[in-house]
Amino acid sequence: MAELAAETAVWHSHGRTRRSTRTIRVRTSAVIVVAVLLAVLVVPPLANLDQQAVDLSMKLQPPSLAHPFGTDDVGRDLLLRCVYGLRVSLLVGLVAALVATFIGTAVGAAAAAFGGWTDRVVMRLVDTFSSIPHLLLGIFIVAMFRPGVWPVIVSVALTHWLSTARIVRSEVLSLRSRPYIDAAVSGGASRWRVAVRHLLPGVLPQAGLAAVLMVPHAMWHESALSFLGLGLPTHQASLGNLVQSARSSLLAGDWWPTLFPGLLLIIPTLAIAGLAGAWRERINPRRRSELML
Repeated sequence: MAELAAETAVWHSHGRTRRSTRTIRVRTSAVIVVAVLLAVLVVPPLANLDQQAVDLSMKLQPPSLAHPFGTDDVGRDLLLRCVYGLRVSLLVGLVAALVATFIGTAVGAAAAAFGGWTDRVVMRLVDTFSSIPHLLLGIFIVAMFRPGVWPVIVSVALTHWLSTARIVRSEVLSLRSRPYIDAAVSGGASRWRVAVRHLLPGVLPQAGLAAVLMVPHAMWHESALSFLGLGLPTHQASLGNLVQSARSSLLAGDWWPTLFPGLLLIIPTLAIAGLAGAWRERINPRRRSELML
């Protein structure tokens, strides 16, 4: 009995430790996300500086009080450039994630709701597009347009809806086997009414989680395209453009033009992933119970 009591106490202690760690992680992630949103919304309107202003006498200055992130190779303030770049990358990530989630939800729900040959054809198309690397397909799409924000958004959205379609289809198939769905159909409800009143509300949490997880993925995708010179115009600040333009400075030993844009890409990604993990545990009790064991 003493050994059982000791094991129980250890189990509860581990559970409390994990819950405490999870709480700290979620709160830290929330603080970072709020700070990032405030930075991209508040700093540009309040700053009376032109992020494109060139001052060759101040080129490649290391971080200081006047320039916390230093300056780039033509003397522009790197902090302001990073904030503008983060704003553009977030805009691309949010819009692309919403569009991709809408497409994936519609396709996945339609495939599961109609079933039969429709489901088979749609899922074979999903498998076909999934076999092509996202970045390669994205390069093919943006190559057909001039560099700009909207071609990048279209490219990211059209290459990232596939996983959402699979998730939504699986969720709809699971919901269709529930007793209340059979009761609604037996009561004379039309297929459209069942889909709108019962199936769609059931898949919205999973679709929302997929959208949140897609935001940092879309940001990385945009940064990769811009780094390759196929995304946003080179004169427009984005995290990918900032990293690409800092390559020569890094080879010369100037680390700050590469470090700070990279951190502003990595840290928000980890913060959004932390919040998405908490959301996943909340909407999936089974997953949450497994994590507590």
